[in-house]
Amino acid sequence: MTESAIKQFKSYKSLGDKTFAALNEDEFYFTHNPDDNSIATIIKHMSGNMISRWTNIFTEDGEKSWRNRDAEFVPEVLSKTELLEKWEKGWQTLFTTLESLDESDLTKIIYIRNEAHTVEDAILRQLCHYAYHVGQIVFIGKMIKGKNWVSLSIPKGTSEQFNQQKISEEKKKDDRHS
Repeated sequence: MTESAIKQFKSYKSLGDKTFAALNEDEFYFTHNPDDNSIATIIKHMSGNMISRWTNIFTEDGEKSWRNRDAEFVPEVLSKTELLEKWEKGWQTLFTTLESLDESDLTKIIYIRNEAHTVEDAILRQLCHYAYHVGQIVFIGKMIKGKNWVSLSIPKGTSEQFNQQKISEEKKKDDRHS
């Protein structure tokens, strides 16, 4: 389960990375409406969440006393480099913890805001949470770039061509399924 989860987390991280590469520094602060979150705000929130949730998971609650979640949503001007450093630190915290787990850890109980979760449930909870926010990041990036957006998946109108290409290739097996 952990290998599959890591693969999925890396896929979502990659979507964020590709979106960031398409944006200039000012575009990280775009909001459609004043009450919306910018990409910069979402990065701050995700990083804060990841560091809190995945630090000392077996000995501390996932909602750390030192985390100030509300501050993650307060506008703050950071450079693109600083934002990407936050992004990377959050993901590195997640991956370091997940890569340290073994199968027996998945059934252990950990706490998030004093609510018990198996590690496996906590992984799934956070996978959904991060996918939700990465989807927001990609959508905002697409709004910003408009017609200049380069699709991160199968571009509209090319599904049949894409499927034919994939079907014509040799079947691929993951190392775990050989």
